[in-house]
Order: sequence, then structure tokens, then C-alpha cells
Amino acid sequence: MKLAVVPSEKAAEAIPEMVSAGIVDAHAKISKSGDFRLVPLLPGMVPEAGKRGFAVVEGEAHSRGRIPPQVRIKERLGHLPSAILGSLPAKWEHVGDIVIIRTIPEAEPYLAEIGEAYASEVPAATVCVDRRGISGELRKPSVEPIYGDNTVSTRLENGILYTMDVTKVMFASGNVDERERMKRLDCSGETVVDMFAGIGYFTLPIAKFANPRVVYACEKNPDSFRFLVENIEANGVGDKVVPVLGDNRDLDGGIVADRILMGYVQRTSEFLPKAVSMSRPGTVIHYHDTFGVDEAGARLGEILDGALGPGGYRVDAVREVKSFAPSVSHYVADVTVL
Repeated sequence: MKLAVVPSEKAAEAIPEMVSAGIVDAHAKISKSGDFRLVPLLPGMVPEAGKRGFAVVEGEAHSRGRIPPQVRIKERLGHLPSAILGSLPAKWEHVGDIVIIRTIPEAEPYLAEIGEAYASEVPAATVCVDRRGISGELRKPSVEPIYGDNTVSTRLENGILYTMDVTKVMFASGNVDERERMKRLDCSGETVVDMFAGIGYFTLPIAKFANPRVVYACEKNPDSFRFLVENIEANGVGDKVVPVLGDNRDLDGGIVADRILMGYVQRTSEFLPKAVSMSRPGTVIHYHDTFGVDEAGARLGEILDGALGPGGYRVDAVREVKSFAPSVSHYVADVTVL
């Protein structure tokens, strides 16, 4: 392969220009040799390298496909300040053809360039940055695009299609095991109430695979509700799911549930009295909340005693869903009402 020999002190300016001019083989790796960068050229581009004053040598260049995208991204952005290179996210979230990376406050002037690098090397059609995570009762994200402009995408997970606008509704990839568990439940003939349905995170796997009689899927966020309705239709469960727009505390008082999903955290206990009002002996409540890693059992007991009374329930299992913060985890408890 023909390699242009570019002095390292000129690389930051010359290599991006050569890439833009279409003379660099993007599928091969740029390597170093002493004080020079060896830039792989596309066939027939030796004269173009010569016009720029660079010598050309014969050599080998490894396929970029074998290099981790994190490395390729840093190579592509190698001209940026070292502090920014060191803070580039090594992990990201995929939602269909959209990639979401955490915010890089010191890199604001370079965000468009960073977005383009992730889009090219991951790859993705749109790259977004997550500014502040999820906030407020409606669990709204603070996500905005830095490359591309299509923020609506579809994620296929465990046989379920989830369509969403990543700038308007949250998607917690860390809950994937719990969504898979919902799929494996036996809910034959059950009346299920999902008090925090979102776009159908737990409603859809239960409705599609667990054989309930009906799922009442309640969601307060209008944006999430719009995609919930769309996802119900896309997954073919319109005959099983009743979507309800509004506060779950306003749900029909006549509903008696066999199973209640409480997929919310931090303020979940405020909604437990409503769950209890829809319960009967034998009802299973999947109660989600966040606790310090050494206090989950005690705190859960306090909350359930207050809502159901001591002896009014049985905790069948407690699972850690994911880490939430230092020394704090998101847990789910399977609780049977007695």
C-alpha cells in the first residue's frame, strides 16, 4: 500500500485536509514512524500527496475494522487538546442508529467535530450528547444532537420494538435484564397494571410474551404516551393493552390487579397507597426504588410496613437492577400482598 509520509508537526492540519479531499483510505490505519505519520492513500492518489509536498513510501497498513472504535475516534480527533482527548467517552448508548454520549463540558467548541467522529467510527446516523441525565417527575432527558438531526429511532430488544425520540423520552439500557425478566413471567389470565408505563418498557414484553388478560398501561408524560401507543400497535398487542394518559393515582378505582408494576425510583413510595388500593390478597407488586447498598432490606421493610402493615405482605425476592450512584443501587422487590 502507498503511504504518505507526513511530519508529525503538520499532521493536525494536513491529515484532516487530506481526508476531506478524499485521498486517504479510511479503512486503513494511520500509523507512526519516528517523527512522521504514515497515511494510507487510496489507489491513484500518489500525485495528490506529492502536490502537498509529502513523500510516498510502500508499506503495510492494518485494517481499521480490527481497531476498537474508541481508538479510531481518538486517532481521528488527535489534533484536539490532550485534556479533551482524555475525556472522550469510551462508552455510549445505542438507540437504533442513534448514539448518545455523556456530556464533555470543556469540549463545547469541538462538539460538532466530535459528533462527526463518533458517527463515522461507531457508526451512527445521529450522535447526541446527554447534558444532565433524567430530571423531573416526567423523567425528561436532557439530550441534544451534535451530529445529524433525526432523533427518532427504533430499538429492537428481546423481540420487542421500542420507538422513541431520544430528546423527549428516556430509555434506560441498564434495565435490560429486568425487561427480559418481565418477558419470562407467567401472567396467564392476569389483570396487570403498569403504573409508570413510559414507552412500554415493561408493558410490551409482558403483553407480547407473558399471556396476560389485560395490561392497563398508565403514563403521565404526553411525549412518552404518544410513543407508547405507537409501540403497542407496532408490537401487535393492541388487544391486550389499554393505554391510559394521566396520573396513575387517578386510575379507575374499580380496577383490581393480579400484578402491579412500579417501575419508578426515588419517589416510588408516594404511589404505593394507590397500588395497595388496587390490590387483593395474592396480588404481586414489583416495587422499584433506590437504596444505599447496605440499607435496602431495612428501608424496604419500613416502606412496606407503612403501606401494607406488618404481616400484610411477603417479600419473595429482591434484585439489584443496576448501580444508580456511588454506594446506591436501583432495586426491585417482588412483593405478594397477604
